[in-house]
Amino acid sequence: MSIRLPAEWEPQSATLLTWPHADSDWADNLASVEAVYREVVAALLPRQAVLIVCQSVAHRAHVASQCPAGDGIHLAIAPSNDSWTRDHGPITVLDGNRPVLLDFDFNGWGEKYPAERDNAITATLHQTKVWPGIERRAPGMVLEGGALETDGQGSLLATRSSILSTSRGNGNQPRIEAHLRKWLGIRRFLWLSNGRLSGDDTDGHIDTLARFVDAGHIVHVSCRPDDPDYARIERMIAELQALRDANGRPYRLTALPAPAAMSSDDGRRLAASYANFLIANDQLLAPVYGLDSDQAALRSLAACFPERDIIAIDCRALIEQNGSLHCISMQLPDGVPLNPDLKPTP
Repeated sequence: MSIRLPAEWEPQSATLLTWPHADSDWADNLASVEAVYREVVAALLPRQAVLIVCQSVAHRAHVASQCPAGDGIHLAIAPSNDSWTRDHGPITVLDGNRPVLLDFDFNGWGEKYPAERDNAITATLHQTKVWPGIERRAPGMVLEGGALETDGQGSLLATRSSILSTSRGNGNQPRIEAHLRKWLGIRRFLWLSNGRLSGDDTDGHIDTLARFVDAGHIVHVSCRPDDPDYARIERMIAELQALRDANGRPYRLTALPAPAAMSSDDGRRLAASYANFLIANDQLLAPVYGLDSDQAALRSLAACFPERDIIAIDCRALIEQNGSLHCISMQLPDGVPLNPDLKPTP
């Protein structure tokens, strides 16, 4: 059978979120981060359903009170350590035309953070019939969705540092490539050896660095010459320039504006990235950070995606915990059904 990992720009049935809660690193700024989630849900609902993972029955009631009224909200229950759905949620492939949920292992980005509850979320949701009739497969390897960028045609853009890491048990490149061919249908590997933003604790997830616009076009971050990240981002851009698409042509490259360096109140560098956008049906949700470069970034993304509505989401609260908009979400492609019993009662 033919396995294919769809591109994010293909039609979607829903967006999956894991709502933040007080029993996590969000405790000190829960109100501000919940405001971001409310904004994301409100932006998505006109175009597609939103499936939200809640910590408990009581938390489900709280989340229901935070969401706008509408038929597209679905609330499920599964205990969670944190809210980075891109990395603990299911990765959906098409087996023929049939969607299949892949439940890769999640070990807190190489055992940096507790992750046992996050690692069980997809299995819990599947067991409770959140996705009726959809098969779940467990490949038995550590892999995060934020480490994967695909054109939907068998090409994978990724950093070696985030996938081929011994802390994830993935040090052997030929073996890992064989697994990715089997489980994701990858045929072309576009590995980057450079690229990581200060403040990022994922070992350089590709979704903070470079993203496909289409099969021949990549949009990527840039860096100011006085920034400590400048040299390694320039090396990454040189690698992107050397890549070739499936037809042997250089990729069209678009550089996003370089944001000014941002720090938390305690002096930590924050990984602000305009590449961490979320594609949904007919729209693109773009992270902004209250910087002078925000408007230029929105214009760049609008030029890359002219057929989509560009919706700015203030993600300053999210990067306080080292992630942004794409990191908190996971798309569910068209054909993945949601249990109607998960809709909150009026």
